[in-house]
Amino acid sequence: MVHTDTGDDSHQDHLFDRFLVYITVEKGLSANTVESYSRDLQNFRDYLSAQSIDTLGEVRAAAILGYLIHLRNQGLAPKSRARHLVTLRGFFRFLHQEKCIPHDPAALIELPKSGLHLPGVLSLGDIQTLMAAPDKSRPLGLRDAAMLELLYAAGLRVSELIHLRLMDLNREAGFVRVVGKGGKERVVPIGQTALRVVGDYIRKARPVLLKKAASEFLFVARQGRPMSRQGFWKLLKKYASRAGIRHPISPHTLRHSFASHLLEGGADLRVVQTMLGHADIATTQIYTHVSAERLKTIHRLYHPRA
Repeated sequence: MVHTDTGDDSHQDHLFDRFLVYITVEKGLSANTVESYSRDLQNFRDYLSAQSIDTLGEVRAAAILGYLIHLRNQGLAPKSRARHLVTLRGFFRFLHQEKCIPHDPAALIELPKSGLHLPGVLSLGDIQTLMAAPDKSRPLGLRDAAMLELLYAAGLRVSELIHLRLMDLNREAGFVRVVGKGGKERVVPIGQTALRVVGDYIRKARPVLLKKAASEFLFVARQGRPMSRQGFWKLLKKYASRAGIRHPISPHTLRHSFASHLLEGGADLRVVQTMLGHADIATTQIYTHVSAERLKTIHRLYHPRA
């Protein structure tokens, strides 16, 4: 049975609150993300009031599209408008699943591609030349090579990489334990190449870099402290230049490349979601756009009647 009596203000407040509890408890989103969702929903509610739409059950796709146009007229960038739409899609999907509304008005509204810009994905050839760029005969070069290998092998965020502790790496089992956004832990497998380079770094370079200092961190800079985000960013740009990669590159480029290469290789989307530490699979689905474009390119190149 569908309950569509969503016109009373207190009842609407209750639905908004239920959704925020849902994304906090069930989805495990961070406090900052929940606050962002709350602001987006309040803005949308104000818009509905101005349009004399009094109940959530009255909302149709046209009203959501009108709201997106309203946001554009206010000067919001495509990426910000896409974020608002992600909020509304999640909210109305929740209401429909909970049988609070008879139809999901946002289900057929696609996310604007211009609002979901991804940093460029590296080719496998670029990955190989980038990984070969550090001078592994030097302690700093071996550390940098290990960081690059692990960043790509596990699809880590740069903040996750620099704060890894020595105890987070299980070389025997071949995985790394990662503390991601909102303090959520996940376990990600890593391949033999990354394990070998990281193992070499631990044996040969880390003691040299530490000198007589002690540190819990896996990758160390001066006096056993972890490297800063900016410090790693500079190293990556140096090695990208050395590898002859001319297009813009950031630490997140390796994370995007990790996800895209897995999907192109046939990995299940849910598996990639788990390894990336995404609370919502909708976030992971942006990578399917990259893979779909890659598949279309392959089809055009090799299909006899393309």
